[in-house]
Amino acid sequence: MINLSKLLNFSDSSWNATRDPCSWKGVTCSSGNSSVTSLFLSKLGLSNSNFLPDVCKIETLQSLDLSNNRLSLIPDDFVNGCGRIDGLKLLNFSQNKLAGSLPTFNGFVGLESLDLSFNSLSGNVSQQLDGLLALKILNLSFNKFSGPLPVNLGKSLLLEKLQLSMNQFQGAIPQDIANCQNLNLLDLSGNVLDGSIPARIGNLTKLKFLVLSSNNLIGDIPANISNIPTLFRFAANQNQFDGRIPSGITRYLSLLDLSYNQLRGPIPADILSQSNLKLVDLSYNQLDGSIPSSSVPTVLGNLNALQVLKLQHNRLDGEIPSEITRLQKLLTLNISWNSLTGSIPSSISNLQSLVHLNLQCNNLQGPIPVTVNSMNSLLELQLGQNKLNGTIPLMPVRLQISLNLSSNFFQGAIPGTLSRLKELEVLDLSNNNFSGDIPSSLTEMESLNQLILTNNQLSGVIPGFKPYVSLSAGGNAGLINSSATKTPQEPPKKGKSVAVTVMLAVVAAVLSAGVVSIIVVSLFRRFLKVNNQQSQSGEELPPPQVIEGNLLTTNGIHRSNIDFTKAMEIAANPLNIELKTRFSTYYKATMPSGASYFVKKLNWSDKIFQLGSHHKFGQELEVLGKLSNTNVMTPLAYVLSTDSAYIFYEYAEKGTLYDVLHGKLGDALDWASRYSIAVGVAQGLTFLHGCTSGPILLLDLSSQNILLKSLKEPVVGDIELHKVIDPTKSTSSLSTIAGSVGYIPPEYAYTMRVTMAGNVYSFGVVLLELLTGKPAVSEGTELAKWVLSKSTQKDRRDHILDSNISRNSPAVRGQMLAVLKIALSCVSVSTEARPKMKNVLRMILTA
Repeated sequence: MINLSKLLNFSDSSWNATRDPCSWKGVTCSSGNSSVTSLFLSKLGLSNSNFLPDVCKIETLQSLDLSNNRLSLIPDDFVNGCGRIDGLKLLNFSQNKLAGSLPTFNGFVGLESLDLSFNSLSGNVSQQLDGLLALKILNLSFNKFSGPLPVNLGKSLLLEKLQLSMNQFQGAIPQDIANCQNLNLLDLSGNVLDGSIPARIGNLTKLKFLVLSSNNLIGDIPANISNIPTLFRFAANQNQFDGRIPSGITRYLSLLDLSYNQLRGPIPADILSQSNLKLVDLSYNQLDGSIPSSSVPTVLGNLNALQVLKLQHNRLDGEIPSEITRLQKLLTLNISWNSLTGSIPSSISNLQSLVHLNLQCNNLQGPIPVTVNSMNSLLELQLGQNKLNGTIPLMPVRLQISLNLSSNFFQGAIPGTLSRLKELEVLDLSNNNFSGDIPSSLTEMESLNQLILTNNQLSGVIPGFKPYVSLSAGGNAGLINSSATKTPQEPPKKGKSVAVTVMLAVVAAVLSAGVVSIIVVSLFRRFLKVNNQQSQSGEELPPPQVIEGNLLTTNGIHRSNIDFTKAMEIAANPLNIELKTRFSTYYKATMPSGASYFVKKLNWSDKIFQLGSHHKFGQELEVLGKLSNTNVMTPLAYVLSTDSAYIFYEYAEKGTLYDVLHGKLGDALDWASRYSIAVGVAQGLTFLHGCTSGPILLLDLSSQNILLKSLKEPVVGDIELHKVIDPTKSTSSLSTIAGSVGYIPPEYAYTMRVTMAGNVYSFGVVLLELLTGKPAVSEGTELAKWVLSKSTQKDRRDHILDSNISRNSPAVRGQMLAVLKIALSCVSVSTEARPKMKNVLRMILTA
């Protein structure tokens, strides 16, 4: 151990040779400290492998964990030496930089767990592992192995967990896999496997997780999978299965994902008959017939656990069975892009837990049931591209993500009651027969980012929407743009503070005269942004009271530039809003020194922020303020008021990635710029996930929260949200607050927790935006799902790419296809198939 400490040469005193080695950090000894049994040397930055042979001199060693280092090879002396330690049970080299072929593990008679995942090992896996007869856990995921799957694993009769995902294994799944009778986890996802699933797979009677996603498997789903009594999850999405879904498939399952295949025929009548089901995803297939109503309604009523039902992009017809509305725990119902007829059942309001409802692109007729107003959990309602008519009823006031009524037969005036939807971000009423004026009350929708009114019969003057609202109103011949006919009322930027003073004086004069106009009161309060509610007495509310203001940065220039008083004056004026994201409003604040900063306002109104302890909030920001990474937007200072928090950041000249990529400057982003942005964001996320004090997770990673200092220098924003938001104070599911639509990983609908794998999914969507030039959601379809559906034919993946960029040269096209493969792994439906950010960064750098 002393020789080992000299070779490792740790800079701190954690391996002090003058102390008992059993007290050293990461060292575990037997009872009585007579021998060393375990070494935990993870995350120590080890890069030189010369110490490894000395480790094998510890003859009593049972466990060796060298994960999360920078080791590039496993020396032969290590394999030969440690192979003679009969008691060695665990060996973990995951998340290093190992390259070359897999060593031959001779000896190792007692080895039970071998983890070499997240490295760059390559070549075939043939006989290198044949001698490991005691092996229970083998993980070779996220490497570059090729050739056939190991055929002799059937000899490892004790094998319980086999993970070979995200490699380049080819050929068929060997029948002998069924000899591993103790298997409870089999993950072969993300390879190039073909052929069919072995018929003997049903013999694995202890299997809990069967993950075959993202391969080229064909044929039928074996019916005997339904005979595995322990099976909890079966995922075979993103393959080329073209048979029928067997009856009884969900007999024991909780999670079933067969999406993105070519499955045909009807949905089995018993698919929703089991009470333990949590998720059923059959989307993006060629299923036909009607949605099974399970003839006995009480059966569906027993589905107490079902939270996600996805049947979109099939060929289903018939009506929506009213029995579906008995699924009391359902959070997501998506039956879009089918051929459903009939009306929306009025009993839809029974789904009181429903958060996402998507029925768009069907042949549904009749009015929207007035009962929809009582669906208090609903955040997203997609009813576009149907044949709906009548009037728009009162909508659930908590709608937030999107209300899409486009391409229907609605007519008459746009109801002013839509202005009740204060949290709504996207409203699409395009391609209908709406007439009359655009209600001016819609300008009061405080969270609205996008309003689409194209191709109606609207007339009159377009009201003055906030500058951050994207308004599309073409195809309405009678509409008049107020900015073209009126003298602009917005004062010059230079005189904004004077305008505020004048405005307040006017309001005060009106009040002193006793003429209390509700319009003026509303304008005054909205102008100051101090409260979302009107005072019933009509009295004016005082400006927000500043409770606390602190500088976080040690940079002398910033400390001398930042002026809290000036910043609060600027943040009181909505004309200074430069950007509005899911949780925040950004103001551009030019200080008296001439330096510009972002002042970001966080809103406490929905009571999900941890406002109860200002001290805790300040402590969290103190920690974040000490972070140092060029690709992370770190706070410089903060101000707390009674109902809001304001955080100061360096100003990013080019705005958001969304605006640049999908706006007028999109063509300016060549591949070199897009690649630099991808690398920069990956570096920022890798830094955040690897923080020594614990990973910093992002609630809302999107192209709108990535800001650009230049066209090649991104910074990741909103890093503090996970620290200051308390999801337990939210009255709905985690998907309410965890991310923007199009970026939210599918598992958030039922796992209810933010994870690193979820962040990787969101980053994958950003990569797809850079590669395709398309936004995360367009025409109601999420980009990730569109790309996954198009990527099943690997020889046609170049059609996914932005042709304006990929056609420039074969080299650029090749690099984009390499990054596309990385993006596809990031947005995999399977969380296990997604790489860690550290490995995503490495793959992008070598692409």
